[in-house]
Amino acid sequence: MPPTPTDPEVIQREQEAQYALEERCRLLFERLRPTLRETYPNWFIAIDPDTENYFLDPTLRGLTVKISQTRKGDTIPMIFRLNDTGTCGRI
Repeated sequence: MPPTPTDPEVIQREQEAQYALEERCRLLFERLRPTLRETYPNWFIAIDPDTENYFLDPTLRGLTVKISQTRKGDTIPMIFRLNDTGTCGRI
């Protein structure tokens, strides 16, 4: 069965919600990065923008396990890396 077409307005709303989530998480990340980067260089950090709680792990796999074990609610934490850019991979 082919996928049903999605309403452009729904797509637009979802994109706007994603951008808003990214902005909220990026602000929290920028606030945390200077203090955490020295102790945890290149570690992964997942930030929940609703609670401002975060998880740290040296591996992406370890971080995703922590997220899945403790996640509550509908918000999925955003993942960054404690480096100069916050990027988790190559661009």
